[in-house]
Amino acid sequence: MRLEDKYAIVTGGAGGIGKATAESMLEEGAEGVLLVDLEEEALEEAKNDIGSDKIYTYAADVSKNEDVKGYTEKAIDLFGRIDVLFLNAGIEGDVTPLTDYPEDLFDKVLDVNVKGVWLGMKHAFPYMRENGGGSVIITSSVAGIEGTANVMPYVASKHATIGAMKVGALEGAEDDIRVNTIHPSPVDNRMMRSLEEGFAPDAPEQCKEQFEQQIPLGRYGKNEDMADLVLFLASDESEFITGSKFVIDGGMTA
Repeated sequence: MRLEDKYAIVTGGAGGIGKATAESMLEEGAEGVLLVDLEEEALEEAKNDIGSDKIYTYAADVSKNEDVKGYTEKAIDLFGRIDVLFLNAGIEGDVTPLTDYPEDLFDKVLDVNVKGVWLGMKHAFPYMRENGGGSVIITSSVAGIEGTANVMPYVASKHATIGAMKVGALEGAEDDIRVNTIHPSPVDNRMMRSLEEGFAPDAPEQCKEQFEQQIPLGRYGKNEDMADLVLFLASDESEFITGSKFVIDGGMTA
């Protein structure tokens, strides 16, 4: 029971990785998990799928200061503390050459993927200090390590999360707040369906096969693969790990 007596927030909680991670957290003894996502209906569906009275929900736009303040305070009202903050919310944007990319969509991707990470730490750190520490895990991507044409804001934002993580790790260390990033390869969920359609509108299944050929282990990651890594970083087993990048990509970047 690696998360016994711990309380967690999971942003992007209605998505595949978020939901799988929340389920695994409960299996490992977490006392409560607050799922945060943009749409209340999707959150309720995720809560019903998990089927536990230890799951709570809060609809929020992670790029908005008042919304992030709201979900943080909701967690404190429910649990009295925050032990784990999984900053998993993110959007992919469009597949478009950089010369044609719409400015408003560029801003939106950066706001969700980068500003959302900063605001999450901004509001959770004071409570984690009071608790004597905690673990922050940020979902980046292999796109935070390498480049991919035609998704500039996504790649730029995922690179930026590494800088945000390092600053958070340095500023949180004296209070035993650990901050790390995970870097998944393509994961078999909604986001990749969107990207496959963007890269190859007429042949998305063929696009998936081409992506899989770039992964030495021969498949996309599963939501549960990501959850397993997050659980390790959330638990006391990783208590001497902070400021680190964890690539989970089936060998893709090797």
